[in-house]
Amino acid sequence: MVRSLVRVLASVALPAALFVAPVAASAQGNSFDLAGPDVAVTVHRGGRSLPLPQVPSLQPGDRLVARALLPADQSAHYVLMVAFLRGATNPPPKDWFYAVESWRRKKNVLDIAVPEGARQAVLLLAPQAGGGFDAVRDAVRGRPGIFVRAAQDLYQASLDRARLDTFVDAIGRIGDADPERLGKAAPVLANMLRIKFNADCLARPRDQQAECLTQNRDDLVLNAQRGATLTDTLTGAPVDLAYQVAATPEGGAGYYSPYIGLVRDVAKLFGAFRSAQYQYLPTLALGRGEATHLLLNSAPSFQNPRSVLVVPMPPIGAAPAPIWRAGSAAPVCLARPDLVMPIDDASLLFATRYARDLRLHLVGDGGRTTDLPVVPDAEGGGIRLAPGTALPVSGPIRQAVLQGEWGFDPFTGPRLPVQYGGDGTWTPRPDATVVVGREQPLVLTGESSACVSQATLRLADGETRPVPWKAVAPDRAEAQLPLAGAKPGTLSLAITRFGTTAPDTITLTARAEASRLDRFSIHQGDRAGVLEGTRLDQVASLELGGRHFVATTLTRGDRGDRLDLVADGVPAATDARTALVRLRDGRSASVAAIIAPARPAATIVHRAVTAPAQPATLPIVLPDGVMPVDGTLAVSLRLAGGTSTEDAIEVASDDAAATLTAASGAIQRVGDDIAVARFVPRSLLGATASGALRYRVRRGDATGDWQPLVQTVRLPVLTGPSCPDSTGECTLAGRDLFLVTAVGDTPDLAKAVVLPPGFVGSSVAVPRPAGHVLYIRLADAPGAIATVSLP
Repeated sequence: MVRSLVRVLASVALPAALFVAPVAASAQGNSFDLAGPDVAVTVHRGGRSLPLPQVPSLQPGDRLVARALLPADQSAHYVLMVAFLRGATNPPPKDWFYAVESWRRKKNVLDIAVPEGARQAVLLLAPQAGGGFDAVRDAVRGRPGIFVRAAQDLYQASLDRARLDTFVDAIGRIGDADPERLGKAAPVLANMLRIKFNADCLARPRDQQAECLTQNRDDLVLNAQRGATLTDTLTGAPVDLAYQVAATPEGGAGYYSPYIGLVRDVAKLFGAFRSAQYQYLPTLALGRGEATHLLLNSAPSFQNPRSVLVVPMPPIGAAPAPIWRAGSAAPVCLARPDLVMPIDDASLLFATRYARDLRLHLVGDGGRTTDLPVVPDAEGGGIRLAPGTALPVSGPIRQAVLQGEWGFDPFTGPRLPVQYGGDGTWTPRPDATVVVGREQPLVLTGESSACVSQATLRLADGETRPVPWKAVAPDRAEAQLPLAGAKPGTLSLAITRFGTTAPDTITLTARAEASRLDRFSIHQGDRAGVLEGTRLDQVASLELGGRHFVATTLTRGDRGDRLDLVADGVPAATDARTALVRLRDGRSASVAAIIAPARPAATIVHRAVTAPAQPATLPIVLPDGVMPVDGTLAVSLRLAGGTSTEDAIEVASDDAAATLTAASGAIQRVGDDIAVARFVPRSLLGATASGALRYRVRRGDATGDWQPLVQTVRLPVLTGPSCPDSTGECTLAGRDLFLVTAVGDTPDLAKAVVLPPGFVGSSVAVPRPAGHVLYIRLADAPGAIATVSLP
């Protein structure tokens, strides 16, 4: 599927008109595996000279000295040409074409300058023929777009092939010398060089792994650019390699490399204007020492039509500085013998010779600077110090930046997190007191935690034990002290650093275990948590992520103690995994903290009440948030984190509770985070359903906090008022009037008639209403006022 996707994209990106070559295409191979001649090109700029394999781009004014490196017995005579181009729609002038006859020993060197306005350059090797130079020049000037595209595509394909060859050579070298290293080295090499990695190869016998990893070479090379130009990414396990189709800036952008997913039949590029005298063969140009080696994908012809080899040269213009980045944020120690500083997005660093004079520019205290030479290490995944490099005498290092030359130009690369030096002083936190009887974490603060090589603990009786440790921050390390079975007394912790011989020693005081601290558990966002262990009555408080917790309720059980602790402030999010426990005798100890996800929560989105039918009675209108106990409540809730099949909604009154689930049909999910429930409180909770109802969400074993849902009330049956005359009081008749506590003619019930508790009469005298409304207070909702509509 991936390959077909890339083929479709390639067919869209490259116009079909460029690939009309039915004769050439049938003879064209799919791989550039045929060795061609070598050429030597030296680039002179600003008083300096570099061979072409070390130059990522040319500039106007550069002086080029080129010659073909043909064997002494070369029988076919080649004319060496260089043509400069200035765009697909702008044919170059005739004086931008240069040629020498390579077989003439004293006149076989081409010495030219890159003209102003040139944007691409190609080198051509044409078999000798009458008028050959003119014929080639006319062909290029007649169809400049073909050669512009060829210069771009073939240059990028050459870079891709360089990455592939670097990977294949390294896999072969490791497979011959140490096959057991392939399992570790192959994924790193593939990632550094952006090569498609087949993890299944590592499951084969070791003598077959190298061959398997380098099969189907034309399909192995991935796009090396992973930045903003990425148009599509398909990622696969086991290593994070992107199979990408993207624009590549090295050759002008907007085209597809022949090595991304398929080998394009580039011979078709030239088939459209093949003449009776010449045909044009594409070549890849690979740096081999000072020379450039040419690879062909079709055998050249020395009879009509003769084959002209088209050789790409670097693009013309300012070379963009390499945009690399540190491969890891974790610092590494310069004194470490196996030091490798990870570099990402730097495939051309390992596959080409563009980078020169690489060095690590160090800035220390007081602004002192030091430059250390470094070399690429693709197998290690970055750069390392050059062999024999002497480290600076003192530290620490405040900044380290990769610098060097990219072709002719200096560049500044990424900052790399490195450490070295420091005074060797380590301070235990919170103090130097530890408790024997179990493994205990100890936090140490100091400098250059990445340079710690090992830690050893000497017990009070003289026994020594290795101490597991890890760097958790540039200035902090965490050791796990093996104190099981140890006796109280004075302990010494020896910290050894890379590059030093004498360890740094820390004196610790070990005490007998008083309280055993197992774990502290709290939900994210909660104010209260639970500490588990034994003898927790000695615990006074706890610190976690800057929050202070005070001990409250202690519960003892067969399996130990449980102590509730409550924060004395507003809860805040934290990702701390260690809490500090303070005992009542002044000692302190660390305990693992378990930060559980926030409790499930839900907020009411919408609430609607359908009142039961009230035939032949006066309608009672309840305020918002109050409903009849026999009514139907429909409520929609938005669940934090989205809905789940495990979700349940618990509904409770003061005397009863019930659970609504999606499985039972009581909850319906709408979208990703909305749940809708519909129920009659009396049917759900029984006769005791009146009063304040609350709800909470339950997800698995975790429950949220109770939240108010609605106030339910029992309603009296009111049959109507009776007013004998126009001035006196009225009489309100009905049933279950004991559910009413007051009746008035104004919303504030200022002149209301108050019914005695437990009133069981069938009528009550009420004020004459000014309009058609009476106001009542119900026994089940003393804080709410309901209205009664009169006829």
